[in-house]
Amino acid sequence: MPAAHSDPRQLALTALRSIRGRGAFADLALDRVLQTNQLADADRGLLTELVYGISRRERTLDALIDQFARKPAADQPPDLRNLLHLGLYQLRYLNQIPASAAVNTTVDLAKRNGLAGLSGLVNGLLRSYVRAQATGEPLQLSEDPIKRLGALHSFPDWLIQLWLETIGHEETEALCTWLNRPPHFDLRVNRLRASFEQVQTALAAYDAMPVVGVPGALRLRGRVGAVQKLPGFAEGWWTVQDSSAQLVAQLLDPQPGEVIADACAAPGGKTTHLAELMGDQGKIWACDLYANRLKRLTGNCQRLVLSSINLRCGDSRSFDDLQGTCDRVLIDAPCSGLGTLHRHADARWRQTPETIQDLARLQTELLHHTSGWVKPGGSLVYATCTLHPLENEQVVEQFLRQHPQWRILSPERLNLPELVTPEGYIKVWPQRHDMDGFFMAKLVCTAT
Repeated sequence: MPAAHSDPRQLALTALRSIRGRGAFADLALDRVLQTNQLADADRGLLTELVYGISRRERTLDALIDQFARKPAADQPPDLRNLLHLGLYQLRYLNQIPASAAVNTTVDLAKRNGLAGLSGLVNGLLRSYVRAQATGEPLQLSEDPIKRLGALHSFPDWLIQLWLETIGHEETEALCTWLNRPPHFDLRVNRLRASFEQVQTALAAYDAMPVVGVPGALRLRGRVGAVQKLPGFAEGWWTVQDSSAQLVAQLLDPQPGEVIADACAAPGGKTTHLAELMGDQGKIWACDLYANRLKRLTGNCQRLVLSSINLRCGDSRSFDDLQGTCDRVLIDAPCSGLGTLHRHADARWRQTPETIQDLARLQTELLHHTSGWVKPGGSLVYATCTLHPLENEQVVEQFLRQHPQWRILSPERLNLPELVTPEGYIKVWPQRHDMDGFFMAKLVCTAT
Protein backbone atom coordinates (compact mmCIF):
# COMPACT_ATOMS: atom_id res chain seq x y z
CA MET A 1 0.00 0.00 0.00
CA PRO A 2 1.22 3.55 -0.66
CA ALA A 3 2.76 5.33 2.30
CA ALA A 4 0.48 7.88 4.02
CA HIS A 5 3.13 10.60 4.24
CA SER A 6 6.47 10.99 2.45
CA ASP A 7 9.13 13.65 2.04
CA PRO A 8 9.41 14.60 -1.66
CA ARG A 9 13.12 15.36 -1.30
CA GLN A 10 13.82 11.93 0.16
CA LEU A 11 11.78 10.36 -2.63
CA ALA A 12 13.70 12.40 -5.19
CA LEU A 13 16.92 11.00 -3.73
CA THR A 14 15.48 7.49 -4.12
CA ALA A 15 14.64 8.14 -7.78
CA LEU A 16 18.08 9.64 -8.48
CA ARG A 17 19.73 6.54 -7.02
CA SER A 18 17.71 4.42 -9.44
CA ILE A 19 18.51 6.64 -12.44
CA ARG A 20 22.22 7.00 -11.80
CA GLY A 21 22.97 3.78 -9.97
CA ARG A 22 20.89 1.34 -11.99
CA GLY A 23 20.46 3.18 -15.28
CA ALA A 24 16.69 3.60 -14.98
CA PHE A 25 14.96 6.10 -17.23
CA ALA A 26 13.94 9.22 -15.34
CA ASP A 27 10.25 8.94 -16.14
CA LEU A 28 10.09 5.29 -15.08
CA ALA A 29 12.03 5.91 -11.88
CA LEU A 30 9.72 8.79 -10.99
CA ASP A 31 6.59 6.80 -11.81
CA ARG A 32 7.76 3.94 -9.60
CA VAL A 33 8.19 6.31 -6.66
CA LEU A 34 4.84 8.00 -7.27
CA GLN A 35 3.03 4.67 -7.47
CA THR A 36 4.34 3.53 -4.09
CA ASN A 37 3.89 6.76 -2.14
CA GLN A 38 0.83 8.85 -1.40
CA LEU A 39 1.56 12.53 -1.83
CA ALA A 40 -0.39 15.76 -1.82
CA ASP A 41 -0.53 17.55 -5.17
CA ALA A 42 2.05 20.14 -4.11
CA ASP A 43 4.49 17.45 -3.00
CA ARG A 44 3.93 15.48 -6.22
CA GLY A 45 4.74 18.63 -8.15
CA LEU A 46 7.93 19.26 -6.16
CA LEU A 47 9.06 15.65 -6.52
CA THR A 48 8.50 15.72 -10.27
CA GLU A 49 10.32 19.04 -10.63
CA LEU A 50 13.30 17.78 -8.63
CA VAL A 51 13.71 14.48 -10.47
CA TYR A 52 13.26 15.88 -13.97
CA GLY A 53 15.05 19.16 -13.27
CA ILE A 54 18.11 17.57 -11.68
CA SER A 55 18.32 14.99 -14.48
CA ARG A 56 18.09 17.77 -17.06
CA ARG A 57 20.52 20.16 -15.35
CA GLU A 58 23.10 17.56 -14.35
CA ARG A 59 26.04 19.20 -16.10
CA THR A 60 25.37 22.65 -14.66
CA LEU A 61 25.01 21.22 -11.15
CA ASP A 62 28.28 19.30 -11.57
CA ALA A 63 29.97 22.52 -12.68
CA LEU A 64 28.81 24.19 -9.47
CA ILE A 65 30.17 21.32 -7.37
CA ASP A 66 33.48 21.56 -9.21
CA GLN A 67 33.58 25.27 -8.45
CA PHE A 68 32.66 25.20 -4.76
CA ALA A 69 33.93 21.80 -3.53
CA ARG A 70 37.47 20.65 -2.86
CA LYS A 71 36.89 17.55 -4.98
CA PRO A 72 35.23 17.63 -8.43
CA ALA A 73 31.80 16.11 -8.89
CA ALA A 74 33.22 13.02 -10.59
CA ASP A 75 35.15 12.14 -7.43
CA GLN A 76 32.25 12.55 -4.99
CA PRO A 77 30.48 9.49 -3.52
CA PRO A 78 27.27 8.95 -5.54
CA ASP A 79 24.86 9.75 -2.70
CA LEU A 80 26.77 12.89 -1.76
CA ARG A 81 26.66 14.08 -5.37
CA ASN A 82 22.91 13.39 -5.48
CA LEU A 83 22.39 15.36 -2.25
CA LEU A 84 24.42 18.30 -3.49
CA HIS A 85 22.41 18.28 -6.70
CA LEU A 86 19.19 18.36 -4.65
CA GLY A 87 20.36 21.36 -2.68
CA LEU A 88 21.91 23.28 -5.57
CA TYR A 89 18.92 22.72 -7.85
CA GLN A 90 16.57 24.22 -5.30
CA LEU A 91 18.87 27.18 -4.74
CA ARG A 92 19.45 27.90 -8.44
CA TYR A 93 16.15 27.03 -10.10
CA LEU A 94 13.32 27.02 -7.51
CA ASN A 95 12.66 30.58 -6.43
CA GLN A 96 9.67 29.60 -4.30
CA ILE A 97 11.87 27.72 -1.79
CA PRO A 98 13.78 29.97 0.68
CA ALA A 99 17.53 29.47 0.57
CA SER A 100 17.67 28.60 4.26
CA ALA A 101 15.06 25.89 3.82
CA ALA A 102 16.89 24.39 0.83
CA VAL A 103 20.16 24.29 2.77
CA ASN A 104 18.70 22.95 6.03
CA THR A 105 16.59 20.21 4.44
CA THR A 106 19.55 19.01 2.38
CA VAL A 107 21.80 18.87 5.46
CA ASP A 108 19.07 16.96 7.29
CA LEU A 109 18.84 14.51 4.36
CA ALA A 110 22.57 13.90 4.59
CA LYS A 111 22.23 12.99 8.25
CA ARG A 112 19.23 10.71 7.63
CA ASN A 113 20.97 8.87 4.79
CA GLY A 114 24.18 7.81 6.50
CA LEU A 115 26.24 10.86 5.57
CA ALA A 116 26.23 12.67 8.91
CA GLY A 117 30.00 12.93 8.76
CA LEU A 118 29.70 14.88 5.49
CA SER A 119 26.81 17.10 6.57
CA GLY A 120 29.25 19.91 7.35
CA LEU A 121 30.61 19.71 3.80
CA VAL A 122 27.05 19.87 2.41
CA ASN A 123 26.22 22.84 4.61
CA GLY A 124 29.44 24.69 3.74
CA LEU A 125 29.18 24.16 -0.02
CA LEU A 126 25.53 25.21 -0.23
CA ARG A 127 26.10 28.32 1.91
CA SER A 128 29.12 29.24 -0.22
CA TYR A 129 26.86 29.07 -3.26
CA VAL A 130 24.23 31.24 -1.55
CA ARG A 131 26.85 33.90 -0.76
CA ALA A 132 28.14 33.83 -4.34
CA GLN A 133 24.58 33.98 -5.66
CA ALA A 134 23.98 37.19 -3.72
CA THR A 135 26.80 38.91 -5.61
CA GLY A 136 25.50 38.03 -9.11
CA GLU A 137 25.95 35.07 -11.45
CA PRO A 138 27.92 32.52 -9.39
CA LEU A 139 28.75 30.04 -12.15
CA GLN A 140 32.25 30.41 -13.59
CA LEU A 141 32.17 29.59 -17.29
CA SER A 142 34.83 28.61 -19.80
CA GLU A 143 35.75 31.03 -22.58
CA ASP A 144 35.39 28.16 -25.04
CA PRO A 145 31.89 28.69 -26.56
CA ILE A 146 31.11 24.95 -26.68
CA LYS A 147 32.03 24.31 -23.06
CA ARG A 148 30.46 27.58 -21.95
CA LEU A 149 27.07 26.82 -23.49
CA GLY A 150 27.28 23.16 -22.44
CA ALA A 151 27.84 24.05 -18.78
CA LEU A 152 25.39 26.95 -18.71
CA HIS A 153 22.48 25.10 -20.36
CA SER A 154 23.49 21.54 -19.42
CA PHE A 155 24.01 19.78 -22.74
CA PRO A 156 26.89 17.54 -23.93
CA ASP A 157 29.66 19.20 -25.93
CA TRP A 158 29.04 17.17 -29.09
CA LEU A 159 25.45 18.38 -29.25
CA ILE A 160 26.36 22.01 -28.66
CA GLN A 161 29.01 21.75 -31.39
CA LEU A 162 26.47 20.26 -33.83
CA TRP A 163 24.02 23.09 -33.27
CA LEU A 164 26.67 25.81 -33.42
CA GLU A 165 27.77 24.49 -36.80
CA THR A 166 24.17 24.17 -38.02
CA ILE A 167 22.35 27.28 -36.74
CA GLY A 168 24.99 29.53 -35.15
CA HIS A 169 25.58 30.85 -31.65
CA GLU A 170 22.46 32.98 -31.08
CA GLU A 171 20.00 30.34 -32.22
CA THR A 172 21.86 27.60 -30.33
CA GLU A 173 21.36 29.56 -27.11
CA ALA A 174 17.69 30.06 -27.96
CA LEU A 175 17.27 26.35 -28.73
CA CYS A 176 18.95 25.30 -25.48
CA THR A 177 16.72 27.67 -23.53
CA TRP A 178 13.60 26.32 -25.25
CA LEU A 179 14.54 22.68 -24.63
CA ASN A 180 14.98 23.39 -20.92
CA ARG A 181 11.44 24.73 -20.60
CA PRO A 182 8.45 22.61 -19.47
CA PRO A 183 6.78 21.03 -22.52
CA HIS A 184 3.57 22.37 -24.03
CA PHE A 185 0.37 20.37 -23.62
CA ASP A 186 -1.14 20.00 -27.10
CA LEU A 187 -3.99 17.77 -28.17
CA ARG A 188 -5.58 16.73 -31.45
CA VAL A 189 -9.33 16.86 -31.90
CA ASN A 190 -10.89 13.63 -33.18
CA ARG A 191 -13.37 15.12 -35.64
CA LEU A 192 -15.08 11.76 -36.06
CA ARG A 193 -16.31 12.09 -32.47
CA ALA A 194 -16.58 15.85 -31.79
CA SER A 195 -16.24 19.21 -33.49
CA PHE A 196 -13.29 21.49 -32.85
CA GLU A 197 -15.57 24.09 -31.30
CA GLN A 198 -17.16 21.50 -29.02
CA VAL A 199 -13.78 20.39 -27.65
CA GLN A 200 -12.47 23.92 -27.24
CA THR A 201 -15.59 24.89 -25.30
CA ALA A 202 -15.36 21.80 -23.08
CA LEU A 203 -11.75 22.68 -22.26
CA ALA A 204 -12.23 26.42 -21.88
CA ALA A 205 -11.34 26.23 -18.18
CA TYR A 206 -7.85 25.09 -19.22
CA ASP A 207 -7.34 28.05 -21.57
CA ALA A 208 -7.55 25.93 -24.73
CA MET A 209 -6.39 27.88 -27.78
CA PRO A 210 -6.00 26.83 -31.45
CA VAL A 211 -2.46 26.35 -32.77
CA VAL A 212 -2.05 28.56 -35.84
CA GLY A 213 -1.41 26.58 -39.01
CA VAL A 214 -2.16 23.16 -37.50
CA PRO A 215 -5.80 22.18 -38.17
CA GLY A 216 -7.36 20.28 -35.27
CA ALA A 217 -4.67 21.23 -32.75
CA LEU A 218 -5.43 22.82 -29.38
CA ARG A 219 -2.88 23.99 -26.82
CA LEU A 220 -3.91 23.96 -23.15
CA ARG A 221 -2.17 26.82 -21.40
CA GLY A 222 -3.73 26.24 -17.97
CA ARG A 223 -2.76 23.69 -15.34
CA VAL A 224 -3.88 20.29 -16.64
CA GLY A 225 -3.52 17.64 -13.90
CA ALA A 226 -4.59 14.06 -14.67
CA VAL A 227 -5.20 13.71 -18.42
CA GLN A 228 -7.84 11.00 -17.96
CA LYS A 229 -10.01 13.40 -15.95
CA LEU A 230 -10.16 16.10 -18.62
CA PRO A 231 -13.52 16.63 -20.37
CA GLY A 232 -13.88 14.53 -23.50
CA PHE A 233 -11.06 12.08 -22.82
CA ALA A 234 -13.25 9.06 -22.05
CA GLU A 235 -15.54 9.92 -24.96
CA GLY A 236 -12.63 9.83 -27.43
CA TRP A 237 -13.03 13.47 -28.45
CA TRP A 238 -9.29 14.08 -28.53
CA THR A 239 -5.85 12.61 -27.97
CA VAL A 240 -2.63 14.14 -26.65
CA GLN A 241 -0.19 14.94 -29.47
CA ASP A 242 2.24 17.80 -30.01
CA SER A 243 1.34 20.15 -32.84
CA SER A 244 4.41 19.36 -34.94
CA ALA A 245 3.68 15.63 -34.72
CA GLN A 246 0.20 16.32 -36.07
CA LEU A 247 1.73 17.67 -39.27
CA VAL A 248 3.09 14.22 -40.18
CA ALA A 249 -0.24 12.54 -40.97
CA GLN A 250 -1.51 15.71 -42.64
CA LEU A 251 1.54 15.67 -44.91
CA LEU A 252 0.89 12.05 -45.90
CA ASP A 253 -2.72 13.09 -46.73
CA PRO A 254 -4.44 9.67 -46.63
CA GLN A 255 -7.76 9.30 -48.48
CA PRO A 256 -10.84 7.21 -47.64
CA GLY A 257 -10.67 3.66 -49.00
CA GLU A 258 -6.87 3.58 -49.38
CA VAL A 259 -4.43 1.02 -48.03
CA ILE A 260 -1.94 2.71 -45.72
CA ALA A 261 1.01 1.26 -43.80
CA ASP A 262 2.57 2.81 -40.70
CA ALA A 263 5.93 1.07 -40.45
CA CYS A 264 6.74 2.14 -36.86
CA ALA A 265 3.29 2.67 -35.43
CA ALA A 266 3.24 2.32 -31.64
CA PRO A 267 2.07 3.93 -29.44
CA GLY A 268 -0.19 5.10 -32.23
CA GLY A 269 -0.60 8.87 -32.16
CA LYS A 270 0.09 9.24 -35.87
CA THR A 271 -1.65 5.95 -36.76
CA THR A 272 -4.91 7.04 -35.20
CA HIS A 273 -4.58 10.44 -36.87
CA LEU A 274 -4.32 8.70 -40.24
CA ALA A 275 -7.52 6.78 -39.50
CA GLU A 276 -9.32 9.97 -38.51
CA LEU A 277 -8.21 11.78 -41.68
CA MET A 278 -9.49 8.83 -43.76
CA GLY A 279 -12.86 8.94 -42.02
CA ASP A 280 -11.96 5.50 -40.64
CA GLN A 281 -12.59 4.11 -44.14
CA GLY A 282 -9.94 1.89 -45.70
CA LYS A 283 -7.19 -0.25 -44.20
CA ILE A 284 -4.21 0.77 -42.11
CA TRP A 285 -1.43 -1.70 -41.34
CA ALA A 286 0.03 -0.63 -37.99
CA CYS A 287 3.41 -2.34 -37.72
CA ASP A 288 5.70 -2.34 -34.70
CA LEU A 289 8.46 -4.49 -33.30
CA TYR A 290 7.14 -4.58 -29.73
CA ALA A 291 3.88 -6.26 -28.74
CA ASN A 292 3.58 -4.35 -25.46
CA ARG A 293 3.70 -1.03 -27.32
CA LEU A 294 1.01 -2.23 -29.72
CA LYS A 295 -1.25 -2.85 -26.71
CA ARG A 296 -1.25 0.89 -26.10
CA LEU A 297 -2.30 1.40 -29.70
CA THR A 298 -5.18 -1.02 -29.19
CA GLY A 299 -6.36 0.97 -26.19
CA ASN A 300 -6.18 4.21 -28.16
CA CYS A 301 -8.20 2.70 -31.01
CA GLN A 302 -10.90 1.60 -28.60
CA ARG A 303 -11.13 4.99 -26.88
CA LEU A 304 -11.17 6.91 -30.17
CA VAL A 305 -13.62 4.37 -31.70
CA LEU A 306 -11.52 3.50 -34.74
CA SER A 307 -11.87 0.21 -36.65
CA SER A 308 -9.71 0.58 -39.77
CA ILE A 309 -6.39 -0.12 -37.98
CA ASN A 310 -4.91 -3.62 -38.22
CA LEU A 311 -1.95 -4.54 -36.00
CA ARG A 312 1.17 -6.37 -37.16
CA CYS A 313 3.86 -7.24 -34.64
CA GLY A 314 7.38 -7.72 -35.98
CA ASP A 315 10.26 -6.04 -37.78
CA SER A 316 8.97 -3.97 -40.70
CA ARG A 317 12.12 -4.90 -42.62
CA SER A 318 10.78 -8.48 -42.80
CA PHE A 319 7.20 -7.86 -43.99
CA ASP A 320 7.75 -8.88 -47.60
CA ASP A 321 4.04 -9.59 -48.19
CA LEU A 322 3.32 -5.85 -48.15
CA GLN A 323 5.49 -5.19 -51.21
CA GLY A 324 3.57 -3.16 -53.78
CA THR A 325 0.28 -3.21 -51.85
CA CYS A 326 0.05 0.26 -50.26
CA ASP A 327 -1.17 3.59 -51.58
CA ARG A 328 0.82 5.46 -48.94
CA VAL A 329 3.40 4.57 -46.28
CA LEU A 330 4.43 6.40 -43.15
CA ILE A 331 7.90 5.83 -41.70
CA ASP A 332 7.98 7.59 -38.34
CA ALA A 333 11.46 6.26 -37.79
CA PRO A 334 13.10 5.41 -34.46
CA CYS A 335 15.46 8.30 -33.79
CA SER A 336 17.54 10.12 -31.20
CA GLY A 337 14.65 12.41 -30.23
CA LEU A 338 16.84 15.52 -30.17
CA GLY A 339 13.81 17.66 -30.99
CA THR A 340 11.94 16.48 -27.90
CA LEU A 341 14.64 16.66 -25.22
CA HIS A 342 12.37 18.87 -23.09
CA ARG A 343 9.98 15.92 -22.76
CA HIS A 344 12.64 13.39 -21.77
CA ALA A 345 14.79 14.79 -18.99
CA ASP A 346 17.72 12.39 -19.24
CA ALA A 347 17.71 11.74 -23.00
CA ARG A 348 20.47 14.27 -23.70
CA TRP A 349 22.89 12.13 -21.68
CA ARG A 350 21.87 8.83 -23.29
CA GLN A 351 22.59 9.75 -26.91
CA THR A 352 26.12 9.90 -28.33
CA PRO A 353 27.61 10.38 -31.82
CA GLU A 354 27.92 6.59 -31.96
CA THR A 355 24.23 5.97 -31.18
CA ILE A 356 23.31 8.52 -33.85
CA GLN A 357 25.27 6.55 -36.44
CA ASP A 358 23.58 3.30 -35.38
CA LEU A 359 20.16 4.94 -35.68
CA ALA A 360 20.98 6.35 -39.11
CA ARG A 361 21.81 2.84 -40.35
CA LEU A 362 18.50 1.53 -39.02
CA GLN A 363 16.58 4.43 -40.56
CA THR A 364 18.25 3.86 -43.92
CA GLU A 365 17.30 0.18 -43.87
CA LEU A 366 13.69 0.95 -42.92
CA LEU A 367 13.32 3.52 -45.68
CA HIS A 368 14.93 1.23 -48.28
CA HIS A 369 12.71 -1.75 -47.43
CA THR A 370 9.36 -0.14 -46.72
CA SER A 371 9.50 2.06 -49.82
CA GLY A 372 8.91 -1.21 -51.67
CA TRP A 373 5.48 -1.40 -50.06
CA VAL A 374 4.31 1.59 -52.12
CA LYS A 375 2.40 1.07 -55.34
CA PRO A 376 3.69 2.87 -58.47
CA GLY A 377 2.50 6.46 -58.22
CA GLY A 378 2.07 6.19 -54.47
CA SER A 379 3.82 8.21 -51.81
CA LEU A 380 5.51 7.93 -48.46
CA VAL A 381 6.48 10.26 -45.65
CA TYR A 382 9.75 9.81 -43.78
CA ALA A 383 9.66 11.59 -40.42
CA THR A 384 11.73 11.88 -37.24
CA CYS A 385 11.57 13.99 -34.08
CA THR A 386 15.29 14.70 -34.19
CA LEU A 387 17.38 17.69 -35.34
CA HIS A 388 20.43 15.77 -36.56
CA PRO A 389 21.13 15.90 -40.33
CA LEU A 390 22.68 12.42 -40.22
CA GLU A 391 19.24 11.03 -39.33
CA ASN A 392 17.29 13.37 -41.57
CA GLU A 393 18.56 15.00 -44.76
CA GLN A 394 21.42 12.54 -45.23
CA VAL A 395 19.13 9.49 -44.93
CA VAL A 396 16.73 10.88 -47.55
CA GLU A 397 19.49 12.08 -49.89
CA GLN A 398 21.20 8.70 -49.83
CA PHE A 399 17.86 7.01 -50.56
CA LEU A 400 17.16 9.27 -53.53
CA ARG A 401 20.60 8.61 -54.99
CA GLN A 402 20.01 4.86 -54.80
CA HIS A 403 16.36 4.97 -55.97
CA PRO A 404 16.08 7.32 -58.97
CA GLN A 405 12.39 6.45 -59.42
CA TRP A 406 11.62 8.47 -56.27
CA ARG A 407 11.54 12.26 -55.87
CA ILE A 408 10.63 14.81 -53.21
CA LEU A 409 7.05 16.04 -53.40
CA SER A 410 6.32 19.64 -52.47
CA PRO A 411 4.23 19.88 -49.26
CA GLU A 412 1.70 22.28 -50.78
CA ARG A 413 -1.20 21.08 -48.59
CA LEU A 414 0.43 22.40 -45.42
CA ASN A 415 -0.21 26.09 -44.90
CA LEU A 416 3.10 26.65 -43.13
CA PRO A 417 5.59 27.83 -45.77
CA GLU A 418 8.06 28.96 -43.08
CA LEU A 419 8.68 25.29 -42.25
CA VAL A 420 9.66 24.27 -45.79
CA THR A 421 13.34 24.16 -46.69
CA PRO A 422 14.66 24.98 -50.18
CA GLU A 423 14.98 21.23 -50.84
CA GLY A 424 11.29 20.67 -50.07
CA TYR A 425 11.71 19.15 -46.62
CA ILE A 426 9.71 20.27 -43.60
CA LYS A 427 11.89 21.12 -40.63
CA VAL A 428 10.46 22.37 -37.35
CA TRP A 429 12.96 24.20 -35.15
CA PRO A 430 11.53 24.56 -31.62
CA GLN A 431 13.07 27.97 -30.92
CA ARG A 432 11.62 29.34 -34.17
CA HIS A 433 8.24 27.69 -34.32
CA ASP A 434 7.38 26.93 -30.65
CA MET A 435 6.72 23.23 -31.32
CA ASP A 436 8.66 20.02 -30.84
CA GLY A 437 11.55 19.64 -33.26
CA PHE A 438 10.64 17.54 -36.31
CA PHE A 439 11.85 16.60 -39.77
CA MET A 440 9.56 15.36 -42.58
CA ALA A 441 10.04 14.50 -46.22
CA LYS A 442 7.25 13.48 -48.59
CA LEU A 443 8.44 11.26 -51.43
CA VAL A 444 6.55 10.02 -54.47
CA CYS A 445 7.29 6.93 -56.56
CA THR A 446 7.27 7.93 -60.24
CA ALA A 447 7.74 4.40 -61.63
CA THR A 448 4.89 2.93 -63.68
